[in-house]
Amino acid sequence: MTTETSTEYEKYYVPEKSKLAVCATIGLILSIFGASYGLNEMTFGDGSGSWGILWVGLAIFAGTLFVWFRTTIRENIAGMNSAQLKKSYVLGMFWFIFSEVMFFFAFFGALFYVRNLAGPWLAGEGDGGRMNGLLWEGFQYSWPMASTPQESIGGAGNQLIANNGTFESYDKSMAFGDASAWYAWLPLWNTLILLSSSVTVHIAHLGLLDGNKKKFNLWLGLTVLLGIIFVFVQAYEYYEAYEHFGLTLNSGIYGSTFFMLTGFHGFHVMMGMTMLLIQWIRSVKFGHFTADDHFGFEASSWYWHFVDVVWVFLFLFVYIL
Repeated sequence: MTTETSTEYEKYYVPEKSKLAVCATIGLILSIFGASYGLNEMTFGDGSGSWGILWVGLAIFAGTLFVWFRTTIRENIAGMNSAQLKKSYVLGMFWFIFSEVMFFFAFFGALFYVRNLAGPWLAGEGDGGRMNGLLWEGFQYSWPMASTPQESIGGAGNQLIANNGTFESYDKSMAFGDASAWYAWLPLWNTLILLSSSVTVHIAHLGLLDGNKKKFNLWLGLTVLLGIIFVFVQAYEYYEAYEHFGLTLNSGIYGSTFFMLTGFHGFHVMMGMTMLLIQWIRSVKFGHFTADDHFGFEASSWYWHFVDVVWVFLFLFVYIL
């Protein structure tokens, strides 16, 4: 048994102080502020210029991420990233995805509360019987809600409590039961598109692990294309909902939960698609990534699989059940 100890330690690169975190925070605050006031503007006609604030915030945030990621990529190419630092990147991505899981969990929790507790209470079930008689007499609960409690009493002017806006029912929901035909139901096609993209990004990963950059570029490019198609199909679904079905953010709680859940998911799809597009450009134009060094792509693919899993739950609880 030896008593000798090693005095050699793995070098751990510590970046210089940076204001990028502050810039990213400012961009996010402006984005949230603009989006919140934009929703108020849609409901109450208040909050002029809010969408401009949103776009400025997003531009600041996107520009900060561009500079931040470019710096990180250059550090890795220069060999500054040790094995220990790369492990910290992995843990950081895991925690980021976990925070996103909790984000969507909150919205799914709100959907559960509305469908299984608040809605039945407003219709008089359980402890809500007295509330129904005082506030929403005649309201019958069903999901998707064909009419709002406000409409059951003759409109906003007849409310006994403060008026929080005017809400109108829709002509047709986006649920499978209201679809004219299964082949014309857009959520079904978007589900097939997104699940297929999860397969293509996995094939791209296998190609990279085998050292086949041509296969990697081909299947990763196809994944990005599928992501773009998904966004366009969802945009058309929103157009159909607003113009033909009368389903808007003001269509009571069903419209609110539908657009908030699918809208935030669509935003995450655009984020994931942009991340994968950047990795594709890095590989095609700059020859980045090897079988042993490809964390940028790997982290993006983890995020893409997360987006796919969230959509499966969305498809079940928002469109099917």
